[in-house]
Amino acid sequence: MDGAHSGINGIYSAFLRGLRPLDGLGPLALRLFLGPIFILAGWNKLTGIENVAAWFGNPDWGLGLPAPLLLAWLAALTEFLGGIALVLGLGVRLAAIPLMFTMLVAAVAAHWQYGWHALPEQTLTMPWEWRTDLIEQAAVRKEKAVELLKAHGNYGWLTEAGNFTVLKNGIEFAATYFVMLLALLFTGGGRFVSLDYWIARQRGLLQD
Repeated sequence: MDGAHSGINGIYSAFLRGLRPLDGLGPLALRLFLGPIFILAGWNKLTGIENVAAWFGNPDWGLGLPAPLLLAWLAALTEFLGGIALVLGLGVRLAAIPLMFTMLVAAVAAHWQYGWHALPEQTLTMPWEWRTDLIEQAAVRKEKAVELLKAHGNYGWLTEAGNFTVLKNGIEFAATYFVMLLALLFTGGGRFVSLDYWIARQRGLLQD
């Protein structure tokens, strides 16, 4: 048995050594997934900052946040510059912190009341979904919308680009991005594939 265990341990150790040169690919994938999303979100806010501030500040049809213009600029610049930093792999750990804070504010202020799911998923509902009532209500409304479209519209043409659904607008995306940023906070930009790595190596702060 000891020999078998030693053999398994040796194979597993060799497997881990084989993965070591590629361990930057995970952080790279996270960065290249998140970076463009934040860049686009930030740019859209920057080019429509007045509308964003109005939505942030209005208590009736918006979020009712204090200092809305300041918060709009902070959110826009955090997303835009943070997204660029993620793509480049420059200051990844530092960029992750304000981006995580932005996602936390978005989840609490804009999405929490709608529960977890972004869409009213009925078959893959997460056990921590706390607004199942909205899922049930969305299903009823979707069924009625489809019935009306089939009766009074060209339903085949309307669904050629995808089926109709109802936006539930829960915290799912914000929470997912938060978790991905949390991973980057602890892993950094990744070996060989980030500017952070090469700067640290140039300064003698790490050894491979």
